Amino acid sequence: MITWMQRHKKYLIITIWISTIAFVGAGFVGWGQYSYGDKAGAVAKVGSVEITMGELQKSYSNLYNQYSQMFQGEFDEEKAKSFGLQSQALQYLIQQALILNLAKSYDLQINDTELLNEIKTKEFFFKDGVFDSETYKEILLRNNLSVKEYENDIKKELLIKKTLSLFPVEVKESELNILNTATGISDKIEYKILNADQIKIDTSDSLIKPFWEKMQNDFMTEVSYDIKFIKQPKISKEYDDATLSQYYNENKLHFKDKDGKILSLDAAKDKIKEELNAKETKKEALRTYIAYKKGELKDVTIESSTISASNNPFNKDAFDTISNLTSSSPFSKPVMVGEDYITFELINVNPSKTKSYEDAKSEVMSLYVDQQKREKLLEMAKKSFSTFKGKTTDFITGNDYSKFTELSTEEAVEFLNTLFGAKEKRGFVPIKSGKIVMYNILEQKLLNNTLSEKNNPIAKLKATMFNEGLIKNLQNKYKTEIFIEGL
Repeated sequence: MITWMQRHKKYLIITIWISTIAFVGAGFVGWGQYSYGDKAGAVAKVGSVEITMGELQKSYSNLYNQYSQMFQGEFDEEKAKSFGLQSQALQYLIQQALILNLAKSYDLQINDTELLNEIKTKEFFFKDGVFDSETYKEILLRNNLSVKEYENDIKKELLIKKTLSLFPVEVKESELNILNTATGISDKIEYKILNADQIKIDTSDSLIKPFWEKMQNDFMTEVSYDIKFIKQPKISKEYDDATLSQYYNENKLHFKDKDGKILSLDAAKDKIKEELNAKETKKEALRTYIAYKKGELKDVTIESSTISASNNPFNKDAFDTISNLTSSSPFSKPVMVGEDYITFELINVNPSKTKSYEDAKSEVMSLYVDQQKREKLLEMAKKSFSTFKGKTTDFITGNDYSKFTELSTEEAVEFLNTLFGAKEKRGFVPIKSGKIVMYNILEQKLLNNTLSEKNNPIAKLKATMFNEGLIKNLQNKYKTEIFIEGL
């Protein structure tokens, strides 16, 4: 999923850019040196519409929370960077600004009645099932939003929707009928699942060794590194209140609760001490690193080890650092491993080489068995698909994957996608997992589907294509200037 989203991230923006205030109450996420409250100065200008740093921070926060929900909380700053979330946040605002310029050209506006009606639909402002003004003010205050700021954002959202409503995307009845027909075809089938687990494979050396000889260069040892290293254990010091208070005031954004709210000084004290101790530990580690490099170490234990990608007692950052060391530059700066800082010295690189048959045997055997099972299972399917007897289904469509309980959801979806694209009445479908499903279509009929224009995928596709075209057209009409580097 991550790979797909990275490849298609520019289209993801288009699908979510209309909603600007979707995540009130979700907490704000910032990055780098900018604070959420810093709204001074424009970071970009599109036509006559300026984009402020505060808007960019808010856009970033909203996108971050949306991705976090998509990944069920398994989303962090590292993933955000790999997705180019800062750039996405700015592009999101640029797209909004393009539409707002178009709205200005049509002299479109949002009046107070439209604004109030929209706010009253937000359930997070409800109390006892109805909109409550005190709850409204309290939630905005809790999320560091002023009433004016929030209502301006709502007006922008409504203005964008109003502008887009001038260009309705319609679906023809013939298009609805075509899709209803395509999705309404149902089959009653007889099927049987062939599983590779049913097949036994001879794994004697006389069969496996010739297999290995043809591809022995595919089985190589790992590159390994002989190293020496020194550790700088975590330093724990006591700090007076003035030091803690000064550090807190300079780094408030480091200390947030699970909802993204900034902690008070008292609530953050333990975290402040942790950060100060980490800084002291790093300083001492750097001093020791310099002494190690100069050969001036005193009373420090130097340890030795040989590590590889699969035999790494440290962490990925440490291994990456070691693998980039050379004989001419063998010392690494301190790398954090757990709570310690470790400095490495490269002694020797052990290059990759072809494994012996005995060392490679377990890997070769697994590959050989998998290949043989797939070949024998395919042979079995070819011999029996025209005469097999199996289970009979009711009439099913391409969405009835849950009816195939012997298959996982992914396997059933893969089978049905192939089945409803097949031209043969009888056949078999090899599945990526290794199973093969033989089928015999007994009957077909057309269901009475009634897709509406709203839930028709054709309407969504047309809307997406129109939005892309509209944005490209407006980009040519309104000049975009970006005043912040790297975005």
